Amino acid sequence: MADVTEIEALKASMRGARNAADHLADIALRVEALDPHADVPDSDLDELQRLTLANAIAAQALRGLVETMLRRRGKLMEEAPATTGTGGVDE
Repeated sequence: MADVTEIEALKASMRGARNAADHLADIALRVEALDPHADVPDSDLDELQRLTLANAIAAQALRGLVETMLRRRGKLMEEAPATTGTGGVDE
């Protein structure tokens, strides 16, 4: 099995993010057409829940890959390890 190159991974992540955004654009027309005094149909809320989750996951995957690429090039510093037990608050 061939290894996926960084560029292939970038292309796949970009396709995923664009696909998720395209699906949100489809429902955006229905949202824009809603009467401001009406309620959102349950089916639209269900679809929005599914699509916003897909969009968030795709965007985060793309962001993670870009950060990995920048870190490898020395253009982004490594994150400091999280402090355990203090919730990130210095005492």
